[in-house]
Amino acid sequence: MTTTHYFDKPTAGSWTESYPDLGTAPVDYTDSIDPAHYEKERTAIFRRTWLNVGRIEQIPRKGSYFTRELAVVSSSFIIVNGGDGEIHAFYNICRHRGNKLVWKDFPGEETHGSCRQFTCKYHAWRYDLDGGLNFVQQEDEFFDLDKSRYGLKSVRCEVWEGFIFINIDDSAAPLRDYLGTLAHGIEGYPFHEMTEVYRYRAEIGSNWKLFIDAFAEFYHAPVLHNKQYTKDEAAKIMAHGYEAIHYEIADPHGMVSSGGGQSPPKRLDIVKPMDQVLRSGLFGPWDKPDVEGLDNLPAGINPGRFKHWGTDSFHFFPNFMLLFWEPGWYMTYHFWPTAVNRHIFEGTMYFAPPRSARERLAQELAAATFKEFGLQDANTLEATQTMLESRVIAEFPLNDQEILLRALHKSAHDYVKEYENGSIPTQH
Repeated sequence: MTTTHYFDKPTAGSWTESYPDLGTAPVDYTDSIDPAHYEKERTAIFRRTWLNVGRIEQIPRKGSYFTRELAVVSSSFIIVNGGDGEIHAFYNICRHRGNKLVWKDFPGEETHGSCRQFTCKYHAWRYDLDGGLNFVQQEDEFFDLDKSRYGLKSVRCEVWEGFIFINIDDSAAPLRDYLGTLAHGIEGYPFHEMTEVYRYRAEIGSNWKLFIDAFAEFYHAPVLHNKQYTKDEAAKIMAHGYEAIHYEIADPHGMVSSGGGQSPPKRLDIVKPMDQVLRSGLFGPWDKPDVEGLDNLPAGINPGRFKHWGTDSFHFFPNFMLLFWEPGWYMTYHFWPTAVNRHIFEGTMYFAPPRSARERLAQELAAATFKEFGLQDANTLEATQTMLESRVIAEFPLNDQEILLRALHKSAHDYVKEYENGSIPTQH
């Protein structure tokens, strides 16, 4: 039987075969259930790569700060606006007796605020916004204490397009070099204009890579998410299936570009009445905001300049995903491991500030719709994790629309192998 493709594939015959290093054999998923392998990933990957921890809008003025609790590296971090044009990152630990420095009622919960200095709850040692120790309670009781030697321990911190990253590895390449060509191609997008934010956070009972797998392919969307359409339209979409416009891999990162969908739909009768009233839904609000730059997107977004483009999804290894939607908004995903079979998922939606009640409701409908399909994926992945742990089957076939899954698991294995061999991960 001859397969009809809706979009042109590479001359190699398939997306996957365009990247020979990936191979086409079934993929072993033991890496998602093996506790020993997970422990290696914690060091080989999460202690040696750039991790996105937030955006500069979270700390807009001098003294603004937030904390991040990252179980995968067994530590807590303070991210602060130093007021000198620099964003600083510190380990969240007092230099006196190791108490957690910044926390409120519960030490395991993240917090945010604004201050002139950081004061330890335990013995009131104080640190300025640059991390310097500037006050010691009963200093004359100490022996030859040189305060200049006891500032907060810093961690590498760099900013790209307003996104704040940290890296525990002092020898790692600069952030922009690490993010590579895929990131360079999307520089200039008006991220700073999208300040209306909706956040979701949930603990998911699956390995961190499995949820990235789910969001790195849309092959499942016509099946798992078909209730977002009317019954008749859902049946058509199921019959049609999914094909991407474009895939690109710049090891260890990758992206997929997809055609348009519901923004707006080709006919109003294929979506639900609420979507019709609020002009919003699965692909977000239908009406593009009046924001400079949205009509002339950076070259890396919709790289094929496809007329009916809908969304691009970028995966920046290891656990940061960035999605652009044609109607003029974007979202991020983060996947923070807490155990081999558990992780914290964060989904964040960014819109231009609404100018009317209807625009606000359109954004809220998009946020509620995202929550629904996110729950559908999360529920499915918890079921997947339980069956992988049965170890009945270890290897699974992946199709050409699942190329980014192959790339993710290969990159994760490569980092672990390089760590086991005592080598430094190659910067691509």
